[in-house]
Amino acid sequence: MVIRLIYLLACQTFRWLALFARSSAAKDAEILMLRHQLAIARRSQPPPRFSWSDRAVMAALLRHVSKQRRTQVALLVTPRSDPRRHSRLIAWKWTYPSRRPGRPPKPETLRQLVVRLARENPGWGYRRIHGEPVGLRRDIAASTVWSILKEAGIDPSPQRTDRSWSVFLKAQATAIVATYLFHIDTVFLRRRFVLFFIEHGTRRVHIAGITRHPTGPWLTQQARNYLMDLGDHAQSIRFLIRDRGTYCTDSFDAVFQAIGVQVLPTLPQVPRMNSIAERWIGSCRHEATDRTLITGQRHLHLVVNEYAQHYNQHRPHRSLGQRPPGRLTTPEPCLASDKTAISRRNRLGGLIHEYKQVA
Repeated sequence: MVIRLIYLLACQTFRWLALFARSSAAKDAEILMLRHQLAIARRSQPPPRFSWSDRAVMAALLRHVSKQRRTQVALLVTPRSDPRRHSRLIAWKWTYPSRRPGRPPKPETLRQLVVRLARENPGWGYRRIHGEPVGLRRDIAASTVWSILKEAGIDPSPQRTDRSWSVFLKAQATAIVATYLFHIDTVFLRRRFVLFFIEHGTRRVHIAGITRHPTGPWLTQQARNYLMDLGDHAQSIRFLIRDRGTYCTDSFDAVFQAIGVQVLPTLPQVPRMNSIAERWIGSCRHEATDRTLITGQRHLHLVVNEYAQHYNQHRPHRSLGQRPPGRLTTPEPCLASDKTAISRRNRLGGLIHEYKQVA
């Protein structure tokens, strides 16, 4: 250990002697350079970063230090730093962005349109889907439609077609209309009968009439009035569901059979065969008539028609995607923000509230 100590002292002595051979300018430049590096290392922003002015100062001071001495000094910046940075800048300027091989990708909006058409129409193949964007003046090839569907994980048409009972019944619902005659007792204990028709496909309700004594001729006339109100839409009806009341006579059925409608009477004690009409009666009683004291036929006519308008134009339906029957074809309103005002409309004296956005 003593020999090693003597060796280190000898090496340090020779280093001190070598300093006398160096000029004062070289030693001062090295001292300034080391002090500048120390000042940069002491900056509060870790890790220390060299600005362009720091690099210029270091490069200027190192020019006064010999090349042999530069290799012995711990340097953070060399005279080559600025030229190297300049060469990188030149390389970055003349480097062109690389392009992917093949055709450029289709716009995202077009891809979303193809996926939407495939999901909303399970029976359409890629050739049928290709025809819709072409009709909308969108430039797309049939092979591109196929590749978009494959990337989205959508199976071909036969595999994604839904053949369940629910889909089958929904497809038949547009041609089915149900009718029912229910009663309401007034505040004076007088019974009134309300005849209505409801479409299975749209859930739209039509109040045909209100009477105290339902008879066969009266129901037959109300059936004629209903078909006249439908106009050309009556040709789309294929089935009529009704109960087995004695007031539904053969003349009532003949009005619908004349335009090709098949009348289907419900079985005895099977209310589920006319469940949609029964459900509307429950909603009307629970939300309107059971919460109001009906004084007479005119009052009942006002309450029932007001509720039918609310039911058709505003009340949401789960089977229709929480949309009312009268707004199935209208566009959905824009999403409300924190500053969107909401207004309320009262129906039946505040018994029913309707809310909408203020334009």
